[in-house]
Amino acid sequence: MTGKKLIYIADDEKNICNIIKSFLEIEGYDAEAFYNGGSLFEAFKNRPADLLVIDIMMPELDGFSLCSSIRLQSSVPIIIVSAKDTEADKIKGLSLGSDDYLTKPFSPLELIARIKSIFRRIDLDKAKCDVLKEIKISDIVMKPEIKQAEINGTNIGLTGMEFSLLYYLIDNRNKAVDRRELLYKIWGFENSVETPATDDMIKRIRKKLSDYGSTLRIETVRGFGYKIEDKE
Repeated sequence: MTGKKLIYIADDEKNICNIIKSFLEIEGYDAEAFYNGGSLFEAFKNRPADLLVIDIMMPELDGFSLCSSIRLQSSVPIIIVSAKDTEADKIKGLSLGSDDYLTKPFSPLELIARIKSIFRRIDLDKAKCDVLKEIKISDIVMKPEIKQAEINGTNIGLTGMEFSLLYYLIDNRNKAVDRRELLYKIWGFENSVETPATDDMIKRIRKKLSDYGSTLRIETVRGFGYKIEDKE
């Protein structure tokens, strides 16, 4: 059995797929390339990967639909790479459950850096699970041992990174947390990067809290970051 991380790539531009695959293999990852979303989805059902890199515009099953389908069965990290660079496209991709969004053209080295950051954060989260405490605030119970946020015993369906972000804000309640701090603590980005990941993940978390009728509120600190107040 190999201990290497397995990464699936889906892009109908074969040269892009193969370039990404080559860079991943140089970095020591196992990588498989697919040229449409349907092929990746079938492969994932038979052999789940550790991370997915997917394009949006693909035949059979586009990236948005693929992301939604994967999220119904897995919280595997997903990075969208796409030539669609409008704010609406980015928000849609992140709201469907992707963990990051890179617009084409991009540097393969930047993609590798973001992948490493995600894996580093996952490893750190696993190491912390034994020491992180269960937190109760408002009507939410945060359970780090199973990475679930529950309301009245019902799991509200946060992905692993959504859980980490909400847990960090709750653990630092009553204080404003800088977006840059969140990018480092949750994604592992050590330098300032241009990504809407934090803001759009907050939108996703807010929607899930609202869908379950939670009274917990994530406040925006304009021009800085976010804050959760402990009202009790």
